[in-house]
Amino acid sequence: MRHRDAVPTGGRRTTSGEAVFSTDWETSPRRYGVVIEKGVRIPVDDGITLYSDIFRPDAPGRFPVILAAHPYNQEAQSTPMIPEGIHVRRAFIESGDYNFYTRRGYVFVIMNIRGTGQSDGKFSNRNPDARTVQDVYEAIEWLARQKWCDGNVGMFGVSYFSVIQKRVAVLKPPSLKAIFALYGWTEGYRDLFYHGGIFAWGFFSAWARNRGPGMRIATDLRAQLGDNAYTSMIEDMRADRELMGVPFLAEVLREPEKPPHPLIVEVLMHRHDDEWHRDRAVDFGADTSIPAYFGADWGMFGFHMAGDLRAFEKWQGPKRMVMGPPIYLDRPVYQYAYESLRWFDHWLKGVDNRMMDEPRVKLFIVGANEWKTADEWPLPETRWTPFYLHQDGWLSEHEFWPDEGGTSYNDSQYERGGAEFVTPPMVETTEICGPIALDLWGSTNADEVLWFASLWLVETDGTKSMLTRGWLRGSQRRLDSEKSKPWQPVHTHEAREPLTPGEIYEFNIEIRPYGIELKPGQRLALKIKSADDETPTNFNEQVSRGHVLRPTASRVTIHHNPDCPSHLLLPITKGNVIGTFFSGGNLPPL
Repeated sequence: MRHRDAVPTGGRRTTSGEAVFSTDWETSPRRYGVVIEKGVRIPVDDGITLYSDIFRPDAPGRFPVILAAHPYNQEAQSTPMIPEGIHVRRAFIESGDYNFYTRRGYVFVIMNIRGTGQSDGKFSNRNPDARTVQDVYEAIEWLARQKWCDGNVGMFGVSYFSVIQKRVAVLKPPSLKAIFALYGWTEGYRDLFYHGGIFAWGFFSAWARNRGPGMRIATDLRAQLGDNAYTSMIEDMRADRELMGVPFLAEVLREPEKPPHPLIVEVLMHRHDDEWHRDRAVDFGADTSIPAYFGADWGMFGFHMAGDLRAFEKWQGPKRMVMGPPIYLDRPVYQYAYESLRWFDHWLKGVDNRMMDEPRVKLFIVGANEWKTADEWPLPETRWTPFYLHQDGWLSEHEFWPDEGGTSYNDSQYERGGAEFVTPPMVETTEICGPIALDLWGSTNADEVLWFASLWLVETDGTKSMLTRGWLRGSQRRLDSEKSKPWQPVHTHEAREPLTPGEIYEFNIEIRPYGIELKPGQRLALKIKSADDETPTNFNEQVSRGHVLRPTASRVTIHHNPDCPSHLLLPITKGNVIGTFFSGGNLPPL
């Protein structure tokens, strides 16, 4: 189907008031109407076609293309609607506003990947496989050959749209000149499915129920494994009380071949960071030279943030990164429109808009509610400072007292206990921005423990709000010595090594980064539990919740003394020169 936009503007020139501009650069002006072609089928080399909608400027000539590839409802991506705060019903509308880019001289293409919507073929899984990524490579080259394309292609979109961008960019399609890939995991095992080795079923269940019916699944695990191996695997999963304690997972394992259940079963099959996960991760060892813009927000600690930080650190080509306030983007997605337009103007149109002269990193500092810029991540001015876990629930730079011991709690289906450690009130305005690590010495009377360590802001009136979190399955505590850094432990996640009940172990836990300015009187709290049973208050918190829990009762002890120096390593980037005051800086009366 082909038709013109109802209100075309033709090819007239615009005034500079219809562009974002400075004294020495401007973005592409708004000057075109829109021609819409729906249902265009893009062929790939194994004989299938990918269903696409193409939005072109209503003028002769050749234009660069922006491609948005996804597995979701195609029509919704371009349906006009007023954006709303994100919720499950609209979370998948993430392609960006075709009207914005097309009116400024770009062809915008929204394409269903194989096995989804009206595209041919079968869908692999939530983490795209090599064939799916190769399809997008071929679609890019097909688009570049069209008479209305000038041979330059970029990619846009968040979440899955971003995930696929990062992976196809590694293949370096000749016509792909840049990606704008915010909010997209890069290692499915660590970022999405198994936080610290603990299976995250919560958002996966909502995703499968809401998006699974629109996908034609290729996964036939019985055929892959054979009847005997498949049956044995399912029986083993049904005997796993962690899994069967979650009603959704119990339902999946009772009917493992009912769509979309095979998608979940396949991930459960791979409970370690094995070849299946690594083959679908971004290969940063390849030639990652295509210009790339990454980013997320501080609230996405349970989903996308880690992947974009990893991408920025490891990407070899020209790169930028933004980390915004802890608010996921509205849906339909339209934010970052001018930032992405300026990026595409530079790399797809060759416009000298000075973008590459600016700092590479933009970080929103919560509390100050201002942006901080830098060229490196982590920030070079960072002073990682140990805050020790003390008796009576203190969290302080103060060295341990000789007679300190530990803090214990009960964990069972009847009582999900925990421990809390709180800093003294800040005296200095103190900025914390960067990776956070918890060195925890612990023991339990069981052979397994699940650690959920979260950082909270405590206001002067005592109200608390969660900032970020880290996770670790105790039996998967083994560190990858080559990849770990003092401020960021990395675990191998290749096997489970059961704990010896009563024995004390050192657990190194990555707590996802954050950026905040603490005002005098505010405090930080570290909460440690073996569950994430807090009630979420927004979408960001919701997607970080919902992990399996231990089905049996246990007694867990956190050891904090001179021999077991449990501490939180905080990235201080401003202030706290003197250090905290147990007194809160208040002098007692005479």
